Amino acid sequence: MEIRIQSIKFNADQKLLDFVEKKFSRIEKFYDAITGVDVALSLLPDQENKNVKVLVSIPGGTVVVEKNAKTFEDAIVDCADILKEKLVKEKEKRA
Repeated sequence: MEIRIQSIKFNADQKLLDFVEKKFSRIEKFYDAITGVDVALSLLPDQENKNVKVLVSIPGGTVVVEKNAKTFEDAIVDCADILKEKLVKEKEKRA
């Protein structure tokens, strides 16, 4: 499973990139047929200005989750939790 990370309009530090890798490498436990994960990190003009959008490629489609938070870490954790639920449901549908 390949994890591609894109930071839009800013340069993400290595600590943040490592955090993204760590969180999203775990989702493979919930759906073993994941072909790729695309993570887009961006800044928004409002108060909760950290945006994380995750696209998980699975056979027959894509699972998309997007969250805003005050920190990238909070948004990443929220996305990972939601993805776990969605991937478990997808796996149950295909079983």
